[in-house]
Amino acid sequence: MRLRPLGKTGLLVSPLGLGAAEIGFAGMAQPAATELLHFAIDHGINVIDTAAVYETSEERIGNALGPRRRQCVLASKCGWAAEGKSSPASWTEENIRRSIDRSLVRLRTDHIDVMLLHSCDRPVLERGEALAALRKAQEAGKVRFIGYSGDGETAEFACRLTEVSVIETSINICDQANIETVLPAAREADVGVLAKRSLANGAWRRLEEFPPAYREFYREYIRPYADRFQAMGIKLAEWGATEMRWAEVALRFVLAQPGVHVALAGSASLEHLFDNLQAARRGPLPKEMVDRLRQVFSQAESRSGEKWGALR
Repeated sequence: MRLRPLGKTGLLVSPLGLGAAEIGFAGMAQPAATELLHFAIDHGINVIDTAAVYETSEERIGNALGPRRRQCVLASKCGWAAEGKSSPASWTEENIRRSIDRSLVRLRTDHIDVMLLHSCDRPVLERGEALAALRKAQEAGKVRFIGYSGDGETAEFACRLTEVSVIETSINICDQANIETVLPAAREADVGVLAKRSLANGAWRRLEEFPPAYREFYREYIRPYADRFQAMGIKLAEWGATEMRWAEVALRFVLAQPGVHVALAGSASLEHLFDNLQAARRGPLPKEMVDRLRQVFSQAESRSGEKWGALR
């Protein structure tokens, strides 16, 4: 894959990035995680996205990379408590400093390329303490670029902060709100964009198709995507797209959005990762299909009688 600049950072990134939440949440053993990470790097993926709260993800990455760390753009997230809950205390300078230092140890690196505040609300950004903690880490050489991970109005606001060079935000066929709000603000500020949940949490899959570890989260985390997908009522065969699977359509839809630099996709298997690589190499989805997906989303939203905002 051809690398391109990540906004104003100047970092060169692959259009497909590996979302490493599944490495932690799926409880991958170290040998399997190492094989997956090396396979990704061998095939041109250089962006690895993780977070302090993704259970064992950072440790598995740190143990796997070794000298290949130099080939990667590592992004992680800070601010949430260790148990995965957000509170006012999560965003103090001291807790963010501790989170960054812990991530450095886990990732076995002396710096993290992009450190993102993990979905704090706008008042946290406006108070400035969290950003100040990241600036100090940046000045100390622990962090190269500062970012924000989140959605909606807060992400749009973050794009306009001078400290913020990267935004990670939800963009997918079932969650298109940020295309209208966050992406224009990011383009205007030349902020790098990492698109999370590119595969829409596999909204087209039946419950029994998900790994057992994910089925308990289906109702809260995946079902809203599945409900929107059903409401959109898309039949690929009717569009003449019988040669494509939904995962490919979803990924290439994200890659077609102006301003998206990296589409993040998680994977816990080499087969799925290979499929994502093949899809990304085919490039953005044709404009007519992108326009159709935007149209059916808008129509389904109108039929629902409510605004379809960003999903978790």
